[in-house]
Amino acid sequence: MKKNEFIKHGYQIIDKIAEYLSEADKYPVRSQVKPGEVRSQIPASPPNEGEDFDDILKDFDNIIMPGLTHWQSPNFYAYFPANTSYPSILGELMTSGLGVNAFSWETSPAATELEETVMDWLRQMLGLSNDFVGVIQDTASTATICSILTAREKMSNFESGKKGIGGKIFRVYASTEIHSSIEKAVRIAGIGTDNLVKIPTDENYAMRSDLLRDAIQSDLKAGFTPMCVVSAMGTTGSLAFDPIAENYEICKEFGLWHHIDAAYAGSAFILEEFKHLSELASLCDTFVFNPHKWLFINFDFSAYFVKDEESLIRTFEILPEYLRYKRGSEVKNYRDWGIQLGRRFRALKAWFVIRSFGVDELKSILRHHIALGAMFHDWVKSNKDFEVLAPVVMNVVCFRFHPVGIDDETLLNSINVQLLDEVNSTGKVFLSKTKLNDIFTIRMVTANLNVTEQHISDAWKLIVETSENLIRKTNLR
Repeated sequence: MKKNEFIKHGYQIIDKIAEYLSEADKYPVRSQVKPGEVRSQIPASPPNEGEDFDDILKDFDNIIMPGLTHWQSPNFYAYFPANTSYPSILGELMTSGLGVNAFSWETSPAATELEETVMDWLRQMLGLSNDFVGVIQDTASTATICSILTAREKMSNFESGKKGIGGKIFRVYASTEIHSSIEKAVRIAGIGTDNLVKIPTDENYAMRSDLLRDAIQSDLKAGFTPMCVVSAMGTTGSLAFDPIAENYEICKEFGLWHHIDAAYAGSAFILEEFKHLSELASLCDTFVFNPHKWLFINFDFSAYFVKDEESLIRTFEILPEYLRYKRGSEVKNYRDWGIQLGRRFRALKAWFVIRSFGVDELKSILRHHIALGAMFHDWVKSNKDFEVLAPVVMNVVCFRFHPVGIDDETLLNSINVQLLDEVNSTGKVFLSKTKLNDIFTIRMVTANLNVTEQHISDAWKLIVETSENLIRKTNLR
């Protein structure tokens, strides 16, 4: 591709992106294709000769677009969002054009120093203690692995990275509602999933600290080595908050590492009304949240904060001759702050976003999303055939269809599975699910950058109409 062709097609793609984002709610939110349908339209072997880029774009429109689930649609209410924004897209485009590999200061001083600055901006925005220093990871899953590995090294006096874990059986503690990435982290770190101790939760799905203490004491008596507690500030299922202060005190008492996972909810700590949460967030050794979920920095961008910079570096630093530079400790070399050697210049898009929006506008948008969640919660609560299943702290509403007079849990689970499937099959909205105490639960997350009250109202109307049709079809009443 020549420069003039790149310019021509670059304009085409920018136009496509702008048009797409302005009318993303016109697409079926969940892809309507059948398994194998996309692949069947793509040649099984690569072309021997280059093809015209206009033809490639046509195939993108005709083959790829129908096979996408539209995360940027304001009618996407599933999981947690992966928001983007125009400044972030432009930052990502610039990052791709520059092709910087930001693994050390020498490979691009601006990339390293901008990352230092952006991470400190985020620390200040959240109100985290200035004891923390930050590094950008790709996802919270990677950040958690880094935390577990650092905890393992400290607990073994930095011997396990050299000699293996040996005869020690380390134990990691988290609630039964914790994210699956914790289980993956203990597996990768060689701790073993059998040594992830899942602590029961209370009626609000938050870890019971009294049972955490009991589990640690029991493990000590049994000859295990308690190593780390992972606390959630906003669980994936219901956005429940574990008792951070209590867990922190237990960790101090027994000499355990404390990691906080605030992947989604952490973004809201920029709001003054959640200052009490940001203060609690500093009661740990490591803290992670994902601006790519709710601060309009496109995926992937995970903010990982640590208090013990030296232990983190000691866990990951390997210095072959080709990575040695004369400046040494004068500068940060982020390759030693995580798993990857090669690192994308992710700080640039965050810099574009924070400067373009400004902190005040980011706060305003998050408050709007929280207000929409409260509105949806009130609608669910006021309908006699629905019930809210968990406290609403921010903008995640867990609910189910519970027709009056039906209390058989197996039947209720079954009809909620059917309700969710029928609602999502329309393509008009996309919601996700979880299970809370074995109750099939529908989740509504109001966090898209462009979502409005009208979008939420239309979604609720669709849910209610579908539930009423379900009652008629199945003779529930």
